[in-house]
Amino acid sequence: MADNFGMLYDKIEIKLLILFVMNRLAEPVTMDTLTELAMCDESISYFDVTESIAKLIKTKHISLLDNKYSLTAKGRRNGEILEKDLPFSVREKAEEAAERIRAALSRNSMIETSKRPEKNGGFNVKLSMSDGIGDILSLDLYVASSEEAQRVEKGFRKNAEKLYHAVIEVITK
Repeated sequence: MADNFGMLYDKIEIKLLILFVMNRLAEPVTMDTLTELAMCDESISYFDVTESIAKLIKTKHISLLDNKYSLTAKGRRNGEILEKDLPFSVREKAEEAAERIRAALSRNSMIETSKRPEKNGGFNVKLSMSDGIGDILSLDLYVASSEEAQRVEKGFRKNAEKLYHAVIEVITK
C-alpha cells in the first residue's frame, strides 16, 4: 500500500492550500503561477485546482483582476485561521514553492524592457535592471526589426545579471 501521508484529497483542503500559498505572496499572480503553487502536492490535479479557484472566487476569498488572482481580506482571514489544518508536509512543500515564486517575482520586478519604433525604421530597445533602490544597469539599443527587439528583451530578462557582471568585468579590466 502506498504511503499517502500528507496528501490532500478533500476539496476543502485544496481550497485551503490555495489560500495558504496566496497568503505568502506579495502580489497578484496568474493562473499558471497559482496552479504551479497549488500542485506542490502530487495528489492534486490541474482540474482540482481550477475548480477550487473558481469556487474561491465565487465565495469572494479570491479576486480576479486583469487576469491576475489576489487574496481578498476574507480569504486572508479564513486562510490564516485554518492553515494549521493542512498536513505539515504539505505546508512545507507549499512554503518552498511560494519562496521560489516570490524570488522570481522579485527578480522580474527589478528588470524592465521596452521597445519603440524609430522614425527611420528599426526599433529602440530600452533595458534596465534595478537593485530595488535605483537602476544599476541601463541600456538603449538600436535593432533592425520588431522580432529582433523581442529577442533582445527576452534575452535580457533571462540573462540580466550575467550581462551586468560581464559589463563590469570588461570595464574594470
